[in-house]
Amino acid sequence: MPDFDVKEKRFEQDIEEYLLTHGGYQKGNPAAFNREKALDTATFLSFIRTSQPKQWERFEKIYGADSERQLIDRFCREVKLVGLLKVLRQGFTDRGIKFRAVFWKPETSINETSQAQYAANILHCTRQLHYSLSNENSIDIVLFLNGIPVVSMELKCQFTGQDTANAIQQYKFDRAGKDAIFEFKNRVLVHFAVDLTNVYMTTRLEGAKTYFLPFNQGSNGAGNVGGKGNPINPDGYDTAYLWENVLCKDRLLEILHKYLHLQQEKDEKTGEVKSERMIFPRYHQLDVVTKLLADVKANGSGKNYLIQHSAGSGKSNSIAWLAHRLTGLHDDRDEKIFQSVIIVTDRRVLDSQLQNTVYQFDHVAGVVQKIDKNAQQLREAIEAGTGIIITTLQKFPVIYKEVRSGNKRFAVIVDEAHSSQTGDAARKLKRALADTEKVLEEYAKEEYEEEATRKDDEDKLLDELAAQGIHENLSFFAFTATPKDKTLQMFGQRDESGKYHPFHVYSMRQAIEEGFILDVLQNYMTYNMYYKIAKAIPDDPELDTAAGVRAIRQFETLHPHNISQKTAIMLEQFRNVTRHKIGGKAKAMIVTPSRLHAVRYLLEFKRQIKEKGYTDLDVLVAFSGEVEDNGETYTEEKLNKTKSGETIKEKALPEAFHTDEYGMLIVAEKYQTGFDEPLLHTMFVDKKLSGVKAVQTLSRLNRTMRGKKDTFVLDFVNSAEDIRKAFEPYYEETVLEEETDPNVVYDLKNTLDEYRVYQQIEIDRFAEIFYSSKEQSGGDLGKLQGTIRPALDRFEALEEEKQELFKSTLARFNRIYAFVTQVCRLFDKDIHKFSVYAKFLYTMLPKGGRDKVYVDDKVLLEYYRLEKDFEGGIQLESAPEGFRPITGEAGRKEKKRDPLTVIIDKINEKYGTNFTEMDKVLLQMENDYAAQDKWHSYAQNNDRKTFMLLFEKDFPNMAAARYEQNEDFFVKMFSDPDMMRQVMETVGTVLYERLRGQKE
Repeated sequence: MPDFDVKEKRFEQDIEEYLLTHGGYQKGNPAAFNREKALDTATFLSFIRTSQPKQWERFEKIYGADSERQLIDRFCREVKLVGLLKVLRQGFTDRGIKFRAVFWKPETSINETSQAQYAANILHCTRQLHYSLSNENSIDIVLFLNGIPVVSMELKCQFTGQDTANAIQQYKFDRAGKDAIFEFKNRVLVHFAVDLTNVYMTTRLEGAKTYFLPFNQGSNGAGNVGGKGNPINPDGYDTAYLWENVLCKDRLLEILHKYLHLQQEKDEKTGEVKSERMIFPRYHQLDVVTKLLADVKANGSGKNYLIQHSAGSGKSNSIAWLAHRLTGLHDDRDEKIFQSVIIVTDRRVLDSQLQNTVYQFDHVAGVVQKIDKNAQQLREAIEAGTGIIITTLQKFPVIYKEVRSGNKRFAVIVDEAHSSQTGDAARKLKRALADTEKVLEEYAKEEYEEEATRKDDEDKLLDELAAQGIHENLSFFAFTATPKDKTLQMFGQRDESGKYHPFHVYSMRQAIEEGFILDVLQNYMTYNMYYKIAKAIPDDPELDTAAGVRAIRQFETLHPHNISQKTAIMLEQFRNVTRHKIGGKAKAMIVTPSRLHAVRYLLEFKRQIKEKGYTDLDVLVAFSGEVEDNGETYTEEKLNKTKSGETIKEKALPEAFHTDEYGMLIVAEKYQTGFDEPLLHTMFVDKKLSGVKAVQTLSRLNRTMRGKKDTFVLDFVNSAEDIRKAFEPYYEETVLEEETDPNVVYDLKNTLDEYRVYQQIEIDRFAEIFYSSKEQSGGDLGKLQGTIRPALDRFEALEEEKQELFKSTLARFNRIYAFVTQVCRLFDKDIHKFSVYAKFLYTMLPKGGRDKVYVDDKVLLEYYRLEKDFEGGIQLESAPEGFRPITGEAGRKEKKRDPLTVIIDKINEKYGTNFTEMDKVLLQMENDYAAQDKWHSYAQNNDRKTFMLLFEKDFPNMAAARYEQNEDFFVKMFSDPDMMRQVMETVGTVLYERLRGQKE
């Protein structure tokens, strides 16, 4: 019996065989590829001659024997100028002769010429393509369209010990050079990393910065509730959908024609392009549009569809693609199904995005019209048969009146009907309220009841639909992440048992597991849990204890309306934990039960911030209407001021909150839905939440960004069970920690020690490399991995059952440690060192079965840097003798200072410098001052403020004296006033504490 072929080459052959026999491709010849032009020039010229003979004849008369070279050069110049996608869609012109690089499939079958032109397209599947002028590297498979490379694939086979991680590594570091085939926008438009079970894709190769997105169906198949990955395919490869459903001729050309688009961010003033991305649809986006189009084509108009797609699913693009496709959709008789597509949305961004996207497809202005004036404008757009009409819910009733009569058919896309942001803005609190807890409680109850009965946008929409009934000439497509029961009943599909289901689902769980949003329940903490953990801190820790923790020890039970008490807890939680997240830029939101609470909270926050002398934190508030309290009337704009005293207008508040000036936002029934601020990390909840409202509110935290690894919720009101019930309909496998004792981390560590997988010397060596203050060198990462390798070998030697137990215990340790340290720092350097080691060890353990993850030095590089900068660098305060206590004069807390190395890191990061010897420079200056008796006297006999005034006056002179010895550092500092101030603050604070602590 012959050996079974499990090599990567066999995988490659199977994909090629399918594309050649079923996919509409021909076998490509790698030797025909022109590496300089990044074209199969012979095929490109053959396509032009065959499909456009008249144009070619005219072209030859002009250029004669030089025609082929001239045509290739003209095509390449045009692509360089406007990008390949535009050339594919609009063609290119030379001397008035217009050529097409591809012919798209016509919408109808009426025109035989169009059908023949489409059939003239030549698609090649080329294996092992050598592409470079400088080396003989090859890509496993490249797909060509009329001689133009448009898709590349790197294949890996787990049976040979490799997977998509290795393919991604190749793309990042071996395929990201200057070779013409990889030029962004100009040649290959999408790159796939593929193994037997997973697919990842990117549209831009940028070396180590390259970002690959999952391109999987989901664990239970596309459109169904589930997690990441792909279902098992009993008839072949789990990833066969890629070449069977995506890369076959008709589908690939459809994607290039009607999905792929270039998204550009331009400067509003100059119009200059600041950034651009090539958008290739994720699998669930492609799947939902395809299935909706097929259903409409089969059933005609008159049906309703509910699309339950989580935040992070890319709803704006899905809506844009669906709207554009519906405008051109024809039935089996080649008749257009819908006259117009009407999008009902409250998002301004969707308008410009749709305009740009659709224009790229059709290159026709006026296809999209925004209704921004009145109902008459909407009537005129409907009457004129405008392709895509964008309107708001307020003008929604006009749609029914206009489309009720006649035989015109319309598609109506409803974009996530958010709850009202402002409530009743005209309502004014006229009663004078005493500053009593009872009145606050009553007012919170009153506003809660009013909010519960108030109809939000979704309710109003459903009422309108119910009143008007179903019309055969109207099809509704409702997109939402959190459908209410009534929404499910109105738009969902009823099964045999009478239950209603969405037409298509992209679940919250899948979005989280695929990394498009964060899990807001990962570090969700009720007040009882917070109290239990905080109380467990030693009574006399080495480091200064947060005021919030002291407050907790004072009161074992917290009165539900003790605003001062809770403010102290939130303020110190923010300063001790939140502000260290996301590279020091993290923000928090306080969700209050009423507008009066919001006002009182703001005043209390400002009072405590001023009292404690915090100069690096300011707070904003958001609520509607007016609030009268103790004879004074408050509005949002009256309370929100810049440092210079200017009013922050309501519309400008989100932008102001995004700046470094503001760290916290207090809200009352505002910004709890539809608010997108990636820097939002922490939420303090002082309001009863349930059902959809709970999910929508907490989901304000889930946006991802570079450096944001987790979120934190401290809930003063709701129980873990309340939140679990709220999330269950939208998210599988909800996990909330509710019985955690901080000492559990030691118990888990003891359990892990028993397996003898790692040794303390390896952990110490890992920490020594990881927290080294010297500049990272190329070999450090390899050394880091080397410290973990012995543990992996010992893990392999364990019995299978013990391996699983070790892995699950290690995962639990990582989760519990992260959870506990959201509240308190354990002041244990050893356990912290182990926690970082444990996190890396877990990422390198085999992922189950025979599949293993082999992570190369380069692949780990970016993750390593983020970890070191944002976790180790900021949160670990180490010293040779352990943790240094922070003390202040007369028991009063001095401003907390970071270790010198961390301050240096911050200066380097903030000012774009890389001064590896800066610690020596600053120490030299500190010693210069310490050597002078007068500065000892200044420190001993003055408070810190007076000392700093004297110091700041003298500092430039001392810096100038050191200038020649450290020229680069000082040139930068003297040219940047902000950097000068930060260095003065650093050295002055350290010097004052040093001299103050010395006896004369």
